[in-house]
Amino acid sequence: MAIERGNTVRVHYTGTLADGTVFDSSRDRDPLEFVLGKGSLIPGFEDAVEGREIGETVTVTVPSDKAYGDMDPELVFTVPRAQVPEHIPLETGVPLQLSNEQGQMDVTITEVGADEITLDANHPLAGKELTFEIEIVS
Repeated sequence: MAIERGNTVRVHYTGTLADGTVFDSSRDRDPLEFVLGKGSLIPGFEDAVEGREIGETVTVTVPSDKAYGDMDPELVFTVPRAQVPEHIPLETGVPLQLSNEQGQMDVTITEVGADEITLDANHPLAGKELTFEIEIVS
């Protein structure tokens, strides 16, 4: 029976980048369970599952516009280094959470200069083509 929107689906998957780097996998834990069509997963992943059958394995490459979107240059900005609390390590790749009156924002330090640091609020996988090997478990 083909999987349809509204079905509860369980899958094992491995997600890789274009260079083969694994960025996520369910292989060492319980299968991922979700309701197809609820929008809890990226659109390209849900599209790859729809119409498949239990026991089937599919490999699909998802473009960035059906994954985490393209990089938004407006989400990359600088702040004065002096505004960063001393206990925060000023190193490239360090994730931070900023808070203001509008709410919270997750960012990553992408550059550390003498007077300012550059922060990126894009999803870490934004702008990337993702490949998934998906096994339909149930």
